[in-house]
Amino acid sequence: MELLLKKIEQEGIVLANDVLKVDAFLNHQMDPVLMKEIGEEFARLFSEEKITKVVTIESSGIGPGLMTALALNVPLVFARKKKSITMQQDIYTAKVYSFTKKEENEISISHKWLEEGDKVLIIDDFLANGQAALGLLSIMEQAKAETIGFGIVIEKSFQDGGKILRDRGYRVESLARIQSLKDGQIKYFNEELTV
Repeated sequence: MELLLKKIEQEGIVLANDVLKVDAFLNHQMDPVLMKEIGEEFARLFSEEKITKVVTIESSGIGPGLMTALALNVPLVFARKKKSITMQQDIYTAKVYSFTKKEENEISISHKWLEEGDKVLIIDDFLANGQAALGLLSIMEQAKAETIGFGIVIEKSFQDGGKILRDRGYRVESLARIQSLKDGQIKYFNEELTV
């Protein structure tokens, strides 16, 4: 994904050895051309899988998730971090700790939007420690939906999330794999990864 790598290089800001700020184009302000390309790329990568739903967590996963769902012509379902008054029962839940925000959230999805046998593609903006991914996996298991794989915009390969998912046998497709953010420099993981 040449456009994504260019955006990371030009607009990404390394805040610490494990924090990359990409709010200029991905998770605060979104570049719609980039989101469209991201969605098309994930759709291409998973085109043979007969995906029935794309699932993400609010809010940063919604942009790439929606564009992927559009390209696959399937619904997008997003896990909420806060329950609304309209969503108090018949929900799947999981606890997710955010290392960036230093808080735990209980994410939830209504039973209404996931069915047993759904073939789900999970999309997210970042994969670091894998907590969001594991929370969504828990919800997919509760719903008896099949997790086909993960589409990750930016993977921090120096953290454990990708390894955890791959070791469990899940297909993880990351559009940008960062090996290191040390000394304010972005170093990419260059090897091809197969599952």
